[in-house]
Amino acid sequence: MIQGQWTGDFESNNAWYKAEALKNKGQDLDLLILPELFHTPYFPFEENADFFHWAIEKDHPLVLEWREIAKELHCVIVFPFFEKRAKGIYHNSAYVFERDGSIAGLYRKSHIPDDPAFYEKYYFIPGDTGFEPIQTSAGNLGILICWDQWFPEAARIMSLKGAEILIYPTAIGWAKNEPESIYERQKDSWMTVMRGHAIANRLFVIAVNRIGTEGDLTFWGHSFVAAPDGYLLKDLPSNLLGSEKIQISFDEIEENRRWWPHFRDRRIDLYSDILKIWDTP
Repeated sequence: MIQGQWTGDFESNNAWYKAEALKNKGQDLDLLILPELFHTPYFPFEENADFFHWAIEKDHPLVLEWREIAKELHCVIVFPFFEKRAKGIYHNSAYVFERDGSIAGLYRKSHIPDDPAFYEKYYFIPGDTGFEPIQTSAGNLGILICWDQWFPEAARIMSLKGAEILIYPTAIGWAKNEPESIYERQKDSWMTVMRGHAIANRLFVIAVNRIGTEGDLTFWGHSFVAAPDGYLLKDLPSNLLGSEKIQISFDEIEENRRWWPHFRDRRIDLYSDILKIWDTP
């Protein structure tokens, strides 16, 4: 996982990420994950029509370049990007490239926030790819993006459909008008909900965030890997700029699900109410 920081321009930013990725050449890497919108600044801190120029189409040279990097590293790459689908239609998306540079799948962010400093509804329409794991030579990947991480329904569906890792490319941080007294609580809430997805579904969870200050936001980093019991296998500090490697074994999923058979004991006959929007009593 590469925890990056916006360098200030498109060319130097891509050069930094590319160099960081290529450090792993010849090291038997299976999977490399980039942060949400890694090729742009985090522009949704405000609503500005000029920022649509950051969007790229699916055949953009940057896409082709990273498909070649996947071939060069002989590894699967999760490539988040600001997708221009058609004139006036934009998504917050992620490609998955196979080891041979082919496209294994595409995910478009399903849950779109609209909060102070996170005005994403202005830029992105909700994704239409659904919650379908992408089968790769590095495992079945459940790709979800940032705001998706707060929704257990997405994690559960991906897990039921065979995902072995839930992957959350992310851009999250503290707004400058928030008191520092809540910083640690916010970060802990963010990590806890995803570790809960690992526990409830007994699979691996990986979140990859950015660092640095952009606009009104200071990104808190702390990219992490959680095991199927929620245990933190890796937690990067907020000031680490670069990549970290970790080895996992999918055998842990089977072992966990034998001892903690959550899927066995589900009561799908009782769950229909989750499809309703409730009025507050």
